[in-house]
Amino acid sequence: MTQGGRFDFEELFSDRAPEPKPGGAVQRAKYDFAVAYPDPGSLPLDELASSLRGALAEEGADLAIYPHPQGYPPLREYVADKLRRDRAIEVTPDDVILGDGSSQPLHMAIEALVEPGDVVLTEDYVYSGTLSILGRFGADVRGIRCDQDGMDPDALEEAVELAQAQGRRPKMIYTIPTFQNPQGWTMTLERRKALVRIAQKHGVPILEDDCYVDLRFEGEDVTSIHSLDDAGLVIYVGSFSKIIAPGMRLGYLAAPPQVLGVARAVKSGGGVNQFTALAVHRYAACGLREHISDINRVLRAKRDAMLAALGENMGSAATWSRPEGALYVWLRLRGDANTTLTHQAALDVDVGYHPGVNFAPDGVSGRNMARLCYGYNTPEEIGEGIARLAEVFDRAGYLD
Repeated sequence: MTQGGRFDFEELFSDRAPEPKPGGAVQRAKYDFAVAYPDPGSLPLDELASSLRGALAEEGADLAIYPHPQGYPPLREYVADKLRRDRAIEVTPDDVILGDGSSQPLHMAIEALVEPGDVVLTEDYVYSGTLSILGRFGADVRGIRCDQDGMDPDALEEAVELAQAQGRRPKMIYTIPTFQNPQGWTMTLERRKALVRIAQKHGVPILEDDCYVDLRFEGEDVTSIHSLDDAGLVIYVGSFSKIIAPGMRLGYLAAPPQVLGVARAVKSGGGVNQFTALAVHRYAACGLREHISDINRVLRAKRDAMLAALGENMGSAATWSRPEGALYVWLRLRGDANTTLTHQAALDVDVGYHPGVNFAPDGVSGRNMARLCYGYNTPEEIGEGIARLAEVFDRAGYLD
């Protein structure tokens, strides 16, 4: 129990405790294509401050009281109205729980349903944060082949049937159907219908992560998976992080009553931060739609700058996605490239990105791939950063 006179916790950690994470600040590059930050100049700081002042004048005294366990009721009402208007989702405010960003709602849904060894099906490359949560609960995560239209329905059904043949009916299908992270595609309506059909046929819930859906600057909206389901098996997650500010850490879960009951029980920390909820509600009710239009114009220019820079600097030596919205370009180099090996070399010239393996359910695929985010830097900086990144890849022999 002691080592050199110091108490040793090593033998006391829970079997469920994750691997330790290092402390200290994360290394950030000047040309930061690693993290999906929004454009810093577009943050509605004055409007948020004004909204908060008004909210505090009306309801500030209520900060002396712990908030509602499901979150500030007027904001949940706003979310229900927004989902009905924008995503054809019929829910009431009582069907919504507010959480810290989208991560806590995802955590709640996964903790409510997933036990060690449970099979979870998701895209062949998917958001690393969700993979971490699934790993925390010991899920057997299996990636499903995707193309530019989303999950391949045949591959999905084969995976469901394989798990069933192993005596392990999948516990859920997790998908980011709109501007998928990291691949950037949007699942077509036909694929969404096929996914619902397969899920209903085999009795597998769907966890629909729709936190980027508002960031469309090109193409036509596709209705939510939730709206296509008449069996009540879809759990829906959304967020204000990408449309207002990640630092505000506010998102939501909409789910069937059975799931909500367990989600309320597993949610840590009581109701979501009331101070943040007041500001977001007042601002969202009067200015969010116009703000979304503004940031989408900014994002389109940045997307175009990154695509142009990739074409100029990497040409036919690589391929990449052309997203119609959100924040990500998915880069694919030749088969023997390894973007993990060049990651530090890129940071040394002040360029950040995420290697493809970070998004692979199996932890080894995607070595020749990388996710590039274009939300933070200016178009001019994006051009400079991609040129530097191309030099790194060229020195490694990946652009020959």
